[in-house]
Amino acid sequence: MTATDKKSLIENRVNEGLKGQWYPVAKSVEIKTTRPYGARLLGEKIVLWRDGTGKIACIEDFCPHRGAPLSYGEIHGGNIGCRYHGVIVNGEGVVERVPAMPDCALEGRKALTSYAVTESNDAVFVYVPSVDQPEPPELVMPKELRSDSWTGFLCTSIWETNHRYALDNLADPMHGCYLHAESFTLAYGSKQDLMKLDKTEHGFRVERVGQVGENFDWSEFEIHPGNMFCFLDIPYPPAAGPGGFMRIVGFVTPIDARTTKVFFWRLREVEGTARESWRFLYRAQLEENHWNVLEQDRVMLEGMPDDARKREMLYQHDLGVSRLRQMLTRAAKAQVEAEMKAAEVAAE
Repeated sequence: MTATDKKSLIENRVNEGLKGQWYPVAKSVEIKTTRPYGARLLGEKIVLWRDGTGKIACIEDFCPHRGAPLSYGEIHGGNIGCRYHGVIVNGEGVVERVPAMPDCALEGRKALTSYAVTESNDAVFVYVPSVDQPEPPELVMPKELRSDSWTGFLCTSIWETNHRYALDNLADPMHGCYLHAESFTLAYGSKQDLMKLDKTEHGFRVERVGQVGENFDWSEFEIHPGNMFCFLDIPYPPAAGPGGFMRIVGFVTPIDARTTKVFFWRLREVEGTARESWRFLYRAQLEENHWNVLEQDRVMLEGMPDDARKREMLYQHDLGVSRLRQMLTRAAKAQVEAEMKAAEVAAE
């Protein structure tokens, strides 16, 4: 393999999404015992459902008989049945029964890939194994989502753009005062500044030098062995109710090379009766404002060409974007090299 071939593999891995990661794929309420839930993750079709105890199973969305989508099927005794010919598969990807032909040779065969699943804070996470990390590590969640003093709401949206654009957008605080200039809280602050970048215990923080607390002025990324997330603050005026600023916690899930699903928790640190007051105010008035901001991001990113990185000219404000890309490339390089080594060993 040439250096050019290897570089291409690394670029493709970053573009398609890293393996060895937990990714959120759905809200918990969307996964039911009554019907399967089909999704796509890193270009692969998967299907999820709950058994009678509420435990979630996740396997390839592919009937081992003829390839029909199992997500079109039904749940039978905690297993999933294909609507095409009734073949029943369990949560480990093993064929349990072929109703049309008793004692069929397919029964008892492990036919499909199964995936580890966990739930946290109203979201369902699926682990995509890698050669260098086949077993799922602990899912590390942001401290705000592990604290009783924070409350909020999970929102999700599908964007027809590569996941790297969504990540770049989060690593770019300077766009707030331009793209979101007509929003509820992001119309304030200077439109000129410099950026600085600082290492943190688990990642990095990028922020404006001249102002903090006027706009979306900083963002921080945490990178752990099995997942990555971002958080930032949006300043709130007193009219927005109790709790001070709003903290956004974001996860980005690659559906495929041109589609992304974003998961944003909108949080405020507020307790007691003020907690319920804010939650009511959010649902009644503020939620629409936040969806409008999210739509501005979606429309802008979907309008950018797939090959923008081949023509872009970065400058000082893009410190966070550059650091994030470097980290993703290093991780992709390690995965590709591990796969190449495994292939060499298998060929011996």
